[in-house]
Amino acid sequence: MTKTVVCFGPGPMFKGGISNYNTSLAKALDKIPDTKVHIVSWTQQYPAIVPREFVDKSSKADLLEGTQVDVTYLTNYNNPSSWIKTAKLIKSLNADKVIIQWSIAIQGLPVGRIINWLKRHTKTEVIVDLHFVLQKEKSKIDRFFLSIGIGNAHTYLVHSLKTFEELKAFYPKKSFQLVYDGVRSDDQNKQTVVKLYHPIYDLFQPDDAFDIQAFKDEHGLKKNVFLFFGFIRKYKGLHQAIEAFAKMAKDRDDVSLLICGESFWNTLDSSKWSTKLKTALFGTAKKLFLSKSDDERQYQPLDLIKSLGIESKCVVFNTFIPNEDVHKYFQASDCVVLYYLTATPSGIESLSYNFNLPILATDVGHFPETIKDGYNGYLAKGEEIGSMADVMEKFITAPLPRENVSEIAKDLSWENYAQAILK
Repeated sequence: MTKTVVCFGPGPMFKGGISNYNTSLAKALDKIPDTKVHIVSWTQQYPAIVPREFVDKSSKADLLEGTQVDVTYLTNYNNPSSWIKTAKLIKSLNADKVIIQWSIAIQGLPVGRIINWLKRHTKTEVIVDLHFVLQKEKSKIDRFFLSIGIGNAHTYLVHSLKTFEELKAFYPKKSFQLVYDGVRSDDQNKQTVVKLYHPIYDLFQPDDAFDIQAFKDEHGLKKNVFLFFGFIRKYKGLHQAIEAFAKMAKDRDDVSLLICGESFWNTLDSSKWSTKLKTALFGTAKKLFLSKSDDERQYQPLDLIKSLGIESKCVVFNTFIPNEDVHKYFQASDCVVLYYLTATPSGIESLSYNFNLPILATDVGHFPETIKDGYNGYLAKGEEIGSMADVMEKFITAPLPRENVSEIAKDLSWENYAQAILK
């Protein structure tokens, strides 16, 4: 008997890790016999005043090519009628399961409406895939949006025990049962939490024909290349990575820091009146709901490169990297630097495994769960620049075999992940 599964979240036309994740999940489910998969996507994920471009206008590759996955772009944050249309569409598809990507509390208003409607009008199992419970920058209304957003789900997926503990802490009156094999609890009074992992992305593959040395020569990359990849956000600690690299590289001429990523709040033409209006309105909202210390619109870590005098040792691509070009930067690098301030399972960590790159990370959040210090990466002390610099130096003097990374990655397949969801 065919099972129908809906993956609700940003479709492949959007930028970022959650879109890549939702697309990869749909592709993995599509490979399972007798499974019909639909992506039901946002058209607009956030309030209209958010001054940012979320649509991927650079990539040309069709990430769903060769699949039977159907995609419908329908849900508009700013149009409440589309929320019920979304729920009714899922019902019309006779979905056995709907997997909802949860990555930011502000989406609690539409997500909660969709979940509650499905609970009342269908027998669909509502699964919330928690990338985290509350995001790193907590506004004054995040807890409210979370409280109305996901509390009524049947099942939760978590990628780390830290996330499970956060879920329990937020809902102290609810009863949860943690399982590792995907089998749901028989106790009707308990909500099942399935502890899995962040699977290895299969959207981006190494290109055997890619001339790594020619790429390094073209861009002036030295023998040892440290990579920072992804959106530039404060919680990802790029400023720490730059400071640590500068300290380590002071007396070396064989190292490069390769920075690839778009500044999160610098994606629109600032000269347009629409951008100015959005920026003004969003700024007012930020002042009302977000503490000044958490407002990252003025976060400019790339300025450190000049002030620290390391321009010749840094190569910066301060732009969104198209999907078809992602492999180049990973193949040209020796390791990935994740010197985060706070951490929940990272798409960049998963992507690194796909290229068998060791990871240098801070010992925060879930990283001690997934990175075995001295095996598939090295861990530095959080917020200690000296420790981060020492770890970079250690990686050069005691490099880690990529076979170790491959060994860790073999148990993190999308196939196993998708099978657990269908149980």
